[in-house]
Amino acid sequence: MTTLTHEVIEELIEENCCHECDGVGEDRVCVRIEAIAELPTRFGDFHIVAFWNNRDEKEHVAIIKGEIVDGEDVPVRVHSECLTGDTIGSLRCDCRDQLETALRMIGQMKKGILLYLRQEGRGIGLINKIRAYSLQDMGLDTVEANLALGFHDDERDYAVAAHMLMSLKVRSIDLITNNPKKIEQLTQHGIRVNGRIPHVMQPNEHNRFYLETKAAKSGHFIDFSGKPHLVEQTDRPIVHGMTEEQIKALYE
Repeated sequence: MTTLTHEVIEELIEENCCHECDGVGEDRVCVRIEAIAELPTRFGDFHIVAFWNNRDEKEHVAIIKGEIVDGEDVPVRVHSECLTGDTIGSLRCDCRDQLETALRMIGQMKKGILLYLRQEGRGIGLINKIRAYSLQDMGLDTVEANLALGFHDDERDYAVAAHMLMSLKVRSIDLITNNPKKIEQLTQHGIRVNGRIPHVMQPNEHNRFYLETKAAKSGHFIDFSGKPHLVEQTDRPIVHGMTEEQIKALYE
């Protein structure tokens, strides 16, 4: 099993049992740990941590590998819920590939965290996501569809993710992401992001335009054109099957 000890678990739960604070972000989001349990999976053995929050009472979770309390440069993936991708295997997005690849990657490391946030449809909810899909069927791209429905291109708020990391006493992270907004928001909310681990999935015929739109209009670090990468995009790729030592060697 993972190395998060029972003593650490009891300490985290005890500290959080009556936790109240001024909150994080504009909405003053406050979270507290409600439960922790072992979670063996096909991707490795983890602990799962369930959180309550004061804003909407959605139940976010952290999937944890190893000793992350007081950890420095902890690899962290922040994943937002996607019913159609994560559960049904939709090919319109790369969400399931990102989720499974992140869990597999962290499962091979000594320590790491995946935060699973209940922010369906980039924060617009499931019904509105299906409405956006319908607009995309008529020719709009993913950004245009969100704007047509009266939303920003991305409505997600990472204040809850920041507080979750604080509750877990993580001191600094290496963020597994292609999205610069995640880095910016987490940093604004007090999380020390010391590095970025690229997380690019192989596109398919159904999601390539979607991924190209994220790169062109939302600034994601994905390049399909073959042109020279930006400095931020020179990070070496993580390949399935690599050990933690091999991954570290890429950056030495």
